[in-house]
Amino acid sequence: MTELLVAATDDEVWPGVDDPARLLALLSDWLLGYANRATRHKYAESLGLPVSAADLDPWRQRPEIAHVVHAYAHTLGIPTQPPARAANRPPPARRGRLRHLHWLRWCGARGLDPLAANTTHVKEWLDDLTVDGAAKATRDRMLGTLKAFYGHLADEGVITANPAALSRRRLAVATDHDTTRTVTLTAEQVRALLAAAAAPRPGRDRLGTLRATAVVALFTLGIRVSELCDLTRADLHSTRGRAALRVPGKGDKPRVVYLSGLAQDALNAYLHHRATDTAPAVRGQVKAGTEPLISTRDGKPMARTDVWALLRRIAASAGPDLADVATRIHPHALRHFYVTAAVEAGAELVTVQADVGHASVDTTNRTYNAAARTPDRSAVDLVADAITGAG
Repeated sequence: MTELLVAATDDEVWPGVDDPARLLALLSDWLLGYANRATRHKYAESLGLPVSAADLDPWRQRPEIAHVVHAYAHTLGIPTQPPARAANRPPPARRGRLRHLHWLRWCGARGLDPLAANTTHVKEWLDDLTVDGAAKATRDRMLGTLKAFYGHLADEGVITANPAALSRRRLAVATDHDTTRTVTLTAEQVRALLAAAAAPRPGRDRLGTLRATAVVALFTLGIRVSELCDLTRADLHSTRGRAALRVPGKGDKPRVVYLSGLAQDALNAYLHHRATDTAPAVRGQVKAGTEPLISTRDGKPMARTDVWALLRRIAASAGPDLADVATRIHPHALRHFYVTAAVEAGAELVTVQADVGHASVDTTNRTYNAAARTPDRSAVDLVADAITGAG
């Protein structure tokens, strides 16, 4: 096995990972989903990742990960060199007593690849935290971080299931503030997002505006961000007399996704303008059949991080309608919106399952039930009416 990473101030290593660069890249990609760098810092530290230049310096010396360390450092805003310590500056704080039980260190001590972890490993880890005296709130916070990370990996198709998707109350780690962290968008907010994408902005040309609109419109079809980035022009076709996309899907399970009128109009406008606006030399650099459906200005596929950043910029420009979620919005929130809106409109779960490419209808059901419910999905008024005798 390849040794994963060297910790900061000692010779500790975390063995057990076959591809450490890939794991670090996956961690960076997940952390980029949080707009606030303080949040990224908190989550990285909770998992056992370096959060300072001094901690990261030994990682830069490892050739197997050196090429991804820079991107990770940029994600957390870690400076290139450790700052010089002033003479009157106090020494660094003592390491926390639970440091060895941060998830990645715990895995390393057992030679366990975090990408191969299962629910049994997570439960054993929680037991070790309990034995070492970790407070209930600490265990809840650390499990929440782990659940978010593995949830991202499951959404991207890196793993088949989230090993940290455990009942917090059954494990006695749930706290009073334990509620869903999913950003639940309303139809009005999605309309505002589309309007903000289509609105002209200083510094963004017509092609950029059409690209932003097409990206948001495609997300209203319930596709994943990785799927959007992988789509090519050849994936756009007609099936049973209707425009559709061959979506690659996770786990090598492609599916057909029909275009709504909204998505088709936005995509057609973008592709038409791109065909007349892009220089022939740039188009000629792309092999036939591999031209990205949504591309950067130079004709290359958009990276997932580019799409995340674009969505955040659009949300930030949408004004008061999205003010409460602008810093937390992410592509998966629109996928959740698709599931919730479809089911509440009367679509059958199996139909929605096929649309979004869930391996099991249970996943679709969990996605729907995890969303913050509309008042129509609550029985509180019925109970109140029974008490007051109304109706």
